[in-house]
Amino acid sequence: MIKLHRLAGDIMTYLDAYEGSRPALDSPNILIVRGHSKKRIKADNMKKILDELMEHLEAEEIDLLSDAGADLIGIMDEHIRKNVEVGADPDIAGVQRLKESLESMNFTVEYRLGITRKTGFFIVLYKDKSDIGPCFVEIVVSDIGE
Repeated sequence: MIKLHRLAGDIMTYLDAYEGSRPALDSPNILIVRGHSKKRIKADNMKKILDELMEHLEAEEIDLLSDAGADLIGIMDEHIRKNVEVGADPDIAGVQRLKESLESMNFTVEYRLGITRKTGFFIVLYKDKSDIGPCFVEIVVSDIGE
């Protein structure tokens, strides 16, 4: 659990979103944290910020549509289901539905799926397309075993 908190802290600190962030789910195998960045991140700069974050974390980016992506999402989903009731079957299309849902609410959305320090993570940045207001941050950090 310590490594989940450490990685989540690293991510939220890098994005200047640690202060005021809140865990949505905190268990031994999975941590979900929400917050917003105090950095003035422009909507058209979110992709670059995530690329730089991946480099900072020395993380391997996982293609969401790959077998490895499906496996990692499956592990995260399993950990979530051990802690909360979920009324849907696990599938990687859920990430696309999340993105489409946020975009329909007039947000620009960027995300990354990756592994670092034997820990899987999923990061979503979203900001109003008008570029007014904060850039919101949601992360899922999951133990993936040894």
